[in-house]
Amino acid sequence: MIPQEIIRRKRNGDELDAADISAFIAALAAGRLSEGQVGAFAMAVWFKGMSRAETVALTLAMADSGDRLQWADIDRPIADKHSTGGVGDNVSLMLAPIAAACGLAVPMISGRGLGHTGGTLDKLESIPGYMITPDADLFHKVVKEAGCAIIGQTGALAPADGRLYAVRDVTATVDSIPLITASILSKKLAAGLETLVLDVKVGNGAFMVERDQAEILAHSLVEVANGAGVKTSALITDMNQPLADSAGNAVEMRNCLDFLAGRKSDTRLATVVLAFVGEMLVKSGIAASSDEAERMARQSLSSGKAAEVFARMVSMLGGPADLIENPDRYLAKAPVEKPVPAARSGWLAACDARGIGVSVIDLGGGRRHPADRIDHRVGFSDLLPLGTRVTAGEPIALVHAADEAAAERAAAALAAHYRITEDRPELTPVIAGLI
Repeated sequence: MIPQEIIRRKRNGDELDAADISAFIAALAAGRLSEGQVGAFAMAVWFKGMSRAETVALTLAMADSGDRLQWADIDRPIADKHSTGGVGDNVSLMLAPIAAACGLAVPMISGRGLGHTGGTLDKLESIPGYMITPDADLFHKVVKEAGCAIIGQTGALAPADGRLYAVRDVTATVDSIPLITASILSKKLAAGLETLVLDVKVGNGAFMVERDQAEILAHSLVEVANGAGVKTSALITDMNQPLADSAGNAVEMRNCLDFLAGRKSDTRLATVVLAFVGEMLVKSGIAASSDEAERMARQSLSSGKAAEVFARMVSMLGGPADLIENPDRYLAKAPVEKPVPAARSGWLAACDARGIGVSVIDLGGGRRHPADRIDHRVGFSDLLPLGTRVTAGEPIALVHAADEAAAERAAAALAAHYRITEDRPELTPVIAGLI
């Protein structure tokens, strides 16, 4: 296998056969390709695309580049959910324990921030002691005993994806449907799932800005996953504003803890969380209908069972057992907190969600280069949702920053990301469709 020949053929628009794709990915996993070759391949795929057969071959090759997990000793349906990435999207952190409390086993392999979007692993690393890469035995033990475990890719699980993922993040090749499909599904296939529900974001804060793009991606994911033997569906959800009222790492973790503890409810975020839990429960056969599934999910929250599952998962993976009760004891706070005043009176009518995500990176809460260290303390909280009536000078958010200068810059940037109008806006529903 000559890597540059495969890159050249894809650059020229040729269709690669499964053997060539498999050989290229094997070389990627073994570290025999340079970063330049990996980036060139990703860019060629971005420009020329891949057929469905090529995408299936890429997905299977990446899944087979390492170990495949087995769950024969767990007598629960094995299920998971994945998001294509957004701003203020911490659904996974709440969904996994709720689904586990309702009878599913959820081995969730998550990723870091990609481009302007936040990463579940980066949020979890704001918890002192939490191990995002436990060995296979501990991962299995946590899933079996707690019901769920949210971890990152180990070196043994889809290792080819780990390297390609990092290169895509810094080479402007994130928003390629074949690469997104293979990246997401290779991890899920390697995790030994039986059912999968996908959150495909659409809007100015998503990688798929237009509805037709999101539907193409959703169909690609659903068709490839079902073709590989995993029962899969996808919900298309709105990302024209941050999903939660926080964007960052520790601030989003606080949001998760408040939700599980019952300190926060009836938000756009809650709507999405409950919808995905419902789809997982119905698809896995735990619930007969979406109404029954929603009742089960709400009961797991009101009874405290979902919070107990989350606490046990965190404790078993090295974090503090009383994190939900005492978040301020463990989650670091930024030295500077600064309110962002509304520029004028009126209605919050629109925002640049992608710009908000980029502003989190500018604060130090995301990466420009793969080796960058994240400041988990920084970000935005108390973000008012679109459709809120505000008066001039009223806070529309709170900046969390490392110093006063950074807080000033971030406050000015955030204010510029919002449009305030005299007329009340018509907002799109948070859940736009099911595929």
